Amino acid sequence: MHPSISVLTLGVDDLERSIAFYRDGLGFPTRGIVGAELENGAVAFFDLQPGLKLALWPRRSLAADSGLAIGPAHPPGCSLGHNVASAQEVDEILRQAGRAGATVVKPGQATFYGGYAGYFQDPDGHLWEVVFNPGFSSL
Repeated sequence: MHPSISVLTLGVDDLERSIAFYRDGLGFPTRGIVGAELENGAVAFFDLQPGLKLALWPRRSLAADSGLAIGPAHPPGCSLGHNVASAQEVDEILRQAGRAGATVVKPGQATFYGGYAGYFQDPDGHLWEVVFNPGFSSL
């Protein structure tokens, strides 16, 4: 398998609320809900960067499509990382996320590798790390 990710799909409990969080609160571009006319088809896509989209799909639809039962959400099972150019930008984005309805679970602080990072959870509990890593020069 050639490692290539083109879509990150987050299962959400309330599609409209999650769209408002990412679109209105964080400023992610989207055309809104598509596929609503199809059973389990309603989904929203956000362009993150060339070749990579974020999809928000109701958890019940994701469960139906995958064949897995809906269970409790397990947000700490993974995190989505957003690398930025400075420690100040980490703090700005954490404030923006908090104003949009996120829960800041760890404010920005110095890291063991010489960077600066903090975490927030979106309204469905998905964990995001906002990080300035001086070792990542390709922002």
